[in-house]
Amino acid sequence: MYLAYVTTTDRGATDRLLSATAEQLLKSGARLSGVVQTNTECADNTKCDMDVRVLPEGETIRISQSLGTQSRGCRLDPAALEQAVGYVTASLEDAPQLLIVNKFGKHEADGRGFRPVIAEALAQDIPVLVGVNGLNKEKFQDFTGGAAEEIAPDLDAIIDWFNRVSAQRADAA
Repeated sequence: MYLAYVTTTDRGATDRLLSATAEQLLKSGARLSGVVQTNTECADNTKCDMDVRVLPEGETIRISQSLGTQSRGCRLDPAALEQAVGYVTASLEDAPQLLIVNKFGKHEADGRGFRPVIAEALAQDIPVLVGVNGLNKEKFQDFTGGAAEEIAPDLDAIIDWFNRVSAQRADAA
């Protein structure tokens, strides 16, 4: 099983790191599946619009919803998230070399969202790279039974992990 995760502490840093990783791997010819997230600051600078791009060159889906300026609840649009999950699930049929999931968030911690896709990819021996924040790290560790490898939040470290995993898979084939 090839499962790795990255954690950063700066707002949006994991999203930027995984997006840069996907871009570099795609340029090198890697076959990817999954989603990477981009955040666009809103006028009030306290919230942002969240979009995910379905890899490798799929559609961009807005996964946040506006709940009004006084809202404090979760802004995730569950229907939009599930639309992205559906696209990514279908893309596993193309035998990607890597599944990237932008975040193991609250939905995944609760057993929804990309959690079944991660499990399916691992069952198909597809390596998985996930962004995990501190709030959900314990739930992620429970889900993976502690089997996930933590990678330094660095583009070179992630590319090195991908190359190592790809070489191991090729040797095993």
